[in-house]
Amino acid sequence: MAARSGSPLLTSPKHYFCDPSLAVSALRATPRSLLADPEALGLFFESLVVKELRIYAQASDAEVYSFTDTAGTEADAIVDARDGRWIAVEVKLGNDEQIDKAARSLLAVSKKIDETRMGRPAALVVITAADGYAYQRGDGVSVVPLSSLGP
Repeated sequence: MAARSGSPLLTSPKHYFCDPSLAVSALRATPRSLLADPEALGLFFESLVVKELRIYAQASDAEVYSFTDTAGTEADAIVDARDGRWIAVEVKLGNDEQIDKAARSLLAVSKKIDETRMGRPAALVVITAADGYAYQRGDGVSVVPLSSLGP
């Protein structure tokens, strides 16, 4: 993905826990302590989502990357399939304001990718912790609960 992007990328990799439950356990975190620290909870949730995306991507012969350019535009994950299709993903715990911000970020990312080399994104997806159904917003961004992902 990085080699085919029309946007200059930051080269430092983004690191995630292989299983964020190990970190939660090592910290002896409880539901109450996690809810009291929404920033940490969000980081653990993002790690969980990326772990799940990597599992599904591996089964589909795809790769998962992160995208951040020098202007700070980012996507938490880019899932790049071997056949050339790709999706951009932002991860948010789920209130409407966070989802709107994530959608704006994804739309900005899609504008920065050289579509003559990468093609249009197959989807722009905000993955949330909310229960319920997946839906597509008026701007074309899909909002998908983590619980609805699967192979």
